[in-house]
Amino acid sequence: QVQLVESGGGLVQAGGSLRLSCAASGRTFSSGGLGWFRQAPGKERDFVAAITWTSGNTYYADSVKGRFTISRDNTKNTGYLQMNSLKPDDTAVYYCATVISIVSFIGGYRSRGAYDYWGQGTQVTVSS
Repeated sequence: QVQLVESGGGLVQAGGSLRLSCAASGRTFSSGGLGWFRQAPGKERDFVAAITWTSGNTYYADSVKGRFTISRDNTKNTGYLQMNSLKPDDTAVYYCATVISIVSFIGGYRSRGAYDYWGQGTQVTVSS
């Protein structure tokens, strides 16, 4: 059974940085992709960034482009989200998710429904 565990969230001042990790277990991820989403109180869970497990192609929401960097370490089955120049608007619970099919990933990496498995989330709070 696939499990995803996020870590690295916390409280940081505006302009600061955090690095989130997403440790995946239960299978070898040789295809598909990994995505990060976030959900602020009272709002929808929105796409943040995504990466293919094999080729490492990356995709970003416009709101984080240039500030956030997604990466993965296939040897550790772990994904990362480096977040720099954080703003109060980045405050949310951050979730990682993975999809096994590369076709499903390419066709819908921005969509929550494309992903097969989700982590429990980690809180990121940015103070002004």
